[in-house]
Amino acid sequence: MCKCFIVRENNKKPNRGNRTTLTYMASVATHFSAFLFLFPIGLHRLLSSSSLYLHNPSHFRSKLWYLSDPKWKNIDLFALIITLPIASFSEFFLFLSLSGHPSYKFSFFHQSFTLLAFWVLIILIIAYEYVATSSFLNESFVFVIGGVVFLVEYYVMGEGVSGLAGVVYGLFGGLTLVCAASCFYLSVKPNAFFAEFSLSCGLVFKGTWLLQVGFSLYTDAFGLRGCQKISSFLDPHQESVDVKCDLDEDRLRGVALMNLLFTVHAIVVMVLAFGLFGVLASIRNLRGGEARGPLLSELESTSNRLRALPEIEIE
Repeated sequence: MCKCFIVRENNKKPNRGNRTTLTYMASVATHFSAFLFLFPIGLHRLLSSSSLYLHNPSHFRSKLWYLSDPKWKNIDLFALIITLPIASFSEFFLFLSLSGHPSYKFSFFHQSFTLLAFWVLIILIIAYEYVATSSFLNESFVFVIGGVVFLVEYYVMGEGVSGLAGVVYGLFGGLTLVCAASCFYLSVKPNAFFAEFSLSCGLVFKGTWLLQVGFSLYTDAFGLRGCQKISSFLDPHQESVDVKCDLDEDRLRGVALMNLLFTVHAIVVMVLAFGLFGVLASIRNLRGGEARGPLLSELESTSNRLRALPEIEIE
């Protein structure tokens, strides 16, 4: 009987080790996939909105999605229709298969619901852009729904994690709030370019930060010194997961390092955003495009009046 018990235990360990490896791989793949979607979408919004603003600042109006012609170039929009339900089902599968404290397990269910909410948002965007005929489905309404979805993401993002991991995902939650606030503001004032700029940069930042989180918390090669990868399997009495550090000093150093990396990401994203805006402005000036806006119109009218003054005095 003892021998059989030992054999069973030995058989359990490889299975659990395989499950742990698969879970880590799935976590890294999830973060990397989110980067592949968020970064290009944010960059596309940034380029398109900046070009539209530079074309005529006084007539700028934000759009739900900056569509391209021909329609096949909007493959990123239609790809989300397929991939978001798959990602939602994957999170729901983890909710059913993983063991641990109920609050930790339900975090996967909540994330699955959030992905499904984003899928509904994409459906609304497509419905507005291609088939909308009702006054009920307008840009302001869809922007409000987008803000609500971002708020839902914010409230479920920190569930099931604590400590150093909680700090890291808390920073991500701050970016989500920026996107939510931008959507709500654009629903009221769609011609606010700074809100569109904030939304675009927020999406780019969310993508790069998720990539950083995936490598820092779920891999050994890019992990924090003195800390292990985030624990995937919990004792039923544990309510959340965290990065296991050998000493409190290692944990504090890890928090400081992640805050520093967050600042570096912010600087890189801002340099990228303002750099692209400057390049687009330079290209437009080289092509001889004239920026038009209320300020320039006022300056032109003022200069014309000043030129007319000497003629009046001579007469």
